[in-house]
Amino acid sequence: MRYLIFPLCFVFLMACQNATVDSVDDKDTYSLIGGKTMGTTYSAKFEGDNPTDVNAALDSLFLEINMAVSTYIDSALISKVNQSETYTFDNKNEKGILLRHFTNNFEASRNINKITDGYFDATVMPLVNYWGFGYDEKRKVEEVDKDKIAEILNYVGMDKIQMTNGPGVPKDEPLYAIVKQHPKVELDFSAIAKGYGADQAGALLEAMGIKNYLVEIGGEVVTKGVNDEGKPWVIGVNTPKEDAAINDFQAYVALSGKGMATSGNYRNYYEVNGQKFSHTINPKTGLPERSSLLSATIIANNCSTADAYATACMVGGLEKAMEWINNDNSLEGYFIFADKSGNLQYKSTEGFNQYLLD
Repeated sequence: MRYLIFPLCFVFLMACQNATVDSVDDKDTYSLIGGKTMGTTYSAKFEGDNPTDVNAALDSLFLEINMAVSTYIDSALISKVNQSETYTFDNKNEKGILLRHFTNNFEASRNINKITDGYFDATVMPLVNYWGFGYDEKRKVEEVDKDKIAEILNYVGMDKIQMTNGPGVPKDEPLYAIVKQHPKVELDFSAIAKGYGADQAGALLEAMGIKNYLVEIGGEVVTKGVNDEGKPWVIGVNTPKEDAAINDFQAYVALSGKGMATSGNYRNYYEVNGQKFSHTINPKTGLPERSSLLSATIIANNCSTADAYATACMVGGLEKAMEWINNDNSLEGYFIFADKSGNLQYKSTEGFNQYLLD
């Protein structure tokens, strides 16, 4: 299912213990700020001594994004779309900032859906709710209803929802309407929105003249420039074990000018009668996907792409994951899986090794 409702593999910002630290040239400072957004937390470390201004700007940005793509806010744009069979964006605000955020997530989701042959699917929301990981009542599925799942699958698929011009809108105008084949088709951008938010935050920092920064939302990371030691930012990839501590790392990555995201099944799950149900739902079967692949870490040119592919890889499994990532020169992947004896093993694309620290 999620597809990742909330990120499960957390990223550790190395050497970020103080809000302000000495910079590379001893003239400037690096600041560390943070807060809450998208049902999780965010933090940003950057070269600059204006944390209050940056914090306020980021909070404002994240509020805008939430009002566009959060299914937990009834008045958010995505919620209005989900509650309608055909929704026309009919006010000035929606045709501006909110519509831009919504459209960016929608189009990116559609593109990755095609590339991954439907293993990444933003219409998975009805399944997420059925399994108790969505905006509906949080509950465990005590007895699986195969007929109900089969019914829900009729509402899942990016081919069942389109963006188009609204009634009377000229064709050369921006897209203003969402049309669904059935009212029960619903969107869920949870597997891409946090990465998108990190990207937008990075762009905001650059617009404010900040050249060196790391922004993370729930563990999804975007980086630029260098840290306070004049080196690439160092990020830890969690050990994918249910009892592992947040600061228990399987690998360390040095990153600059890239986005990185990790998805896994080992934290967000529940157990019924000895059977575990994870938040990662396969949109083709309607069932929680649990395989030998325990976590997928993706590096991309932007964090939204890394975020979406990390989820797709967890759904598709190790073989498909390696195929997708190897077929795109802009992507690199690091995959942790369990062998037949239950021991942790890893496999990575050749290009990922340049980012790994000994």
